Amino acid sequence: MLIPHRQLSVEALRGLIEEFVTRDGTDYGEIETTLADKVAMIERELERGLAFVVYDEEDGGVTIIARQQLPPELVKSIRG
Repeated sequence: MLIPHRQLSVEALRGLIEEFVTRDGTDYGEIETTLADKVAMIERELERGLAFVVYDEEDGGVTIIARQQLPPELVKSIRG
């Protein structure tokens, strides 16, 4: 289920983004990038509709997923 990122509190969204960008396996290339820069990049992607906050009903977890990685049924819900 998609969760509009604007419905999250500033603190909750920041915590979710920080957890996402510090996750093992998250690669930002060979250039060293600060946490603040990574957070800002994800915030921009959320605003542009290039990434979404997704709630997994099976495990109760919340994560951020790139638009191109969304399951087809969620992509349909974006288009209305």
